Amino acid sequence: MDAPNQRYVSRFIYYAALGIPRIDIERWRLSIVGEVERPLEFTYSELISMINVKYVRDFHCVTGWSVRDVEWEGVRIRDIASMVGVRNDAKWVIFRSADGYESVVPAEDALSEDAIVALRMNGKPLDLKSGYPARPFIPHLYGWKSAKWLTTIEFTKQYRDGYWEAMGYHERGNVHLEERFKGMEGTHTGKTRRVIA
Repeated sequence: MDAPNQRYVSRFIYYAALGIPRIDIERWRLSIVGEVERPLEFTYSELISMINVKYVRDFHCVTGWSVRDVEWEGVRIRDIASMVGVRNDAKWVIFRSADGYESVVPAEDALSEDAIVALRMNGKPLDLKSGYPARPFIPHLYGWKSAKWLTTIEFTKQYRDGYWEAMGYHERGNVHLEERFKGMEGTHTGKTRRVIA
């Protein structure tokens, strides 16, 4: 199903709101923290060994472009959540990146069937401009939720703005509901401010 008011392009347009960080893969870790029973961290090689999802899904940017039929490989976030014992009162997930970028999604979206920590794209490891070594990918959410250079997944009770949410972008960002800005249909927090861009 095509996404409303998106145009398909042949290749990705790359953004790095806070600049592209340097990644030392030997020191890099993915930490799972917050409202969990057993905080854990994973090395890159550990995550690679855990890959359990491979599928083809479109990528949608909130600015209006999409890339069709991208092959993704990674680890289901809900499987990681099961390993750490996410508490029932965790309602939101914060994705934090090596450059300081953050994005926020409702826990129900982060724990959906297709939500993954993506490690490979189109048969190859993510390259640096695509978010190496890891990024979350949730196909039904806009791409700004897919924080590149992922270092931390935090489960939390309370909503807080990430980088773009602080500038008026939507708390959830569902592509098919066109949740681009706060105050639009489907909002989770009941805020009414609407940003026109």
